[in-house]
Amino acid sequence: MQSIDLIVGLGNPGSDYDQSRHNAGFWFVDRLAVTTLRKDPRFHGLIGEVELAGHRCRLLEPQTYMNRSGRSVLAMLNYYRLSAAQLLVVHDEIDLPAGTVRLKRGGGHGGHNGLRDIIAALGGDRGFQRLRIGVGHPGERSQVVDYVLHSPSKSDRRLIDDAIDTALSVVPVVVAGDLEAAMQRLHSQC
Repeated sequence: MQSIDLIVGLGNPGSDYDQSRHNAGFWFVDRLAVTTLRKDPRFHGLIGEVELAGHRCRLLEPQTYMNRSGRSVLAMLNYYRLSAAQLLVVHDEIDLPAGTVRLKRGGGHGGHNGLRDIIAALGGDRGFQRLRIGVGHPGERSQVVDYVLHSPSKSDRRLIDDAIDTALSVVPVVVAGDLEAAMQRLHSQC
């Protein structure tokens, strides 16, 4: 299996969005990074590196806003000559209850505008891996945008943070290229 060389956490930049559910991908990467991420205009984002299971992995938080994440991801993939198969995208998932985390390879965007833009930037390639952090659903489709752009309740935030802890425990296995083993461990814990 292909190892992961780039982990992208999705979110929106700026203090207005720091604590919003849509920034669950940023929360994950912030916890994974051993040092502060640094701004790099070549990649339209914040970047860093981390070593996991003896493998160096690049980190990226696009600063292009969610709907334009593909620009940042594509710039980094092209610069380092990486394929979509070497990419793990971490994002909020409204179709999962808060505190749930799931891994998958490929698939559609499921209405997630960050994934939609990445898939478009990659020319329709959907083969990258995704780490989906459940943030819950507001119950009504018309309330989704407002819901993801606001902070979760304290209890939901604790559940999301616990899910991130669980996900962090399997990331070295994912990065090493054993998605099936990581999925088995992760999906049996949640």
